[in-house]
Amino acid sequence: MTPLAGIFPILATTFDDDGRLDLASQQRLVEYLMAQGAHGLGLFGNASEGYALLDDERREILKMTRRVVNGRIPLVVSSGANGTDAAVRASRQAEDEGADALMVLPPFFLKTDAEGLLHYYGAIGQAVRIPIMVQDAPLMTQVAMPAGLLARMAREIERVRYAKVEAPPTAPKVSAVLDAGGPVVFGGLNGQFMIEEIERGARGMMPGSDMTALYVEIWDRLEGGDKEGAWRVFTRALPLIRFELQPGMGVSAMKHNLKAAGVIKSAAVRHPAVSLDSRSLRELEFLRERVMAETAARA
Repeated sequence: MTPLAGIFPILATTFDDDGRLDLASQQRLVEYLMAQGAHGLGLFGNASEGYALLDDERREILKMTRRVVNGRIPLVVSSGANGTDAAVRASRQAEDEGADALMVLPPFFLKTDAEGLLHYYGAIGQAVRIPIMVQDAPLMTQVAMPAGLLARMAREIERVRYAKVEAPPTAPKVSAVLDAGGPVVFGGLNGQFMIEEIERGARGMMPGSDMTALYVEIWDRLEGGDKEGAWRVFTRALPLIRFELQPGMGVSAMKHNLKAAGVIKSAAVRHPAVSLDSRSLRELEFLRERVMAETAARA
């Protein structure tokens, strides 16, 4: 398998206004992200509302996405669980249904120590034949995974080949993981420090799915040695990146942006995700129009 690299937006899950899956919008979104230049897709992460999906819904979305993508870009599927046996089963099932790689959160309901985390990821690694991306997201899980532990996982568990570093300050953590001989690093947290992370050696980024073309342009400029140009594009996107990082507001904001772009039919989210209130929607609309105007002016 070709190593994962580039911009892998986390695929939003599309619902109708009554909260049922809207597969027509879901297909349009997959096609839209590919047209925007996505190098791969992440499924069922936090920005996908993966926590609110039923097992049969996950299977249906993955099957449809696999069909639309048709092997052109890789799919990274979230498969962690709070029990090791459950995580093993979910990971094996995701592989069977077409995942190219797995993104796996540590167990966080009952927290375990370093040896317990090695056992958890090792059990998953023994059960699958595709790469594992360890999701280091302590703001969400309250589970600390030091750089040395991530490096040890990469040495001792054959399938652990990537880590998604979302432990602030993220740029120094990227350096620490790579200096320790750790796995290939991806960034998250909607790309708020993506330039610093990439300059320190990160080989990919997993933001939300509403500004993919801008993230791809930043990536392409950095890959081409145009740091100043990358910063210009990033600065253009920063107001929306900042807005979407407000706790509990990001998923709704991203969906409203996708709806405004005509990609999806509804911005509905599932509880416990929260819809933006009227004032927040006005703020979002102002920022979105500002970013779009600047993008058009620079085109």
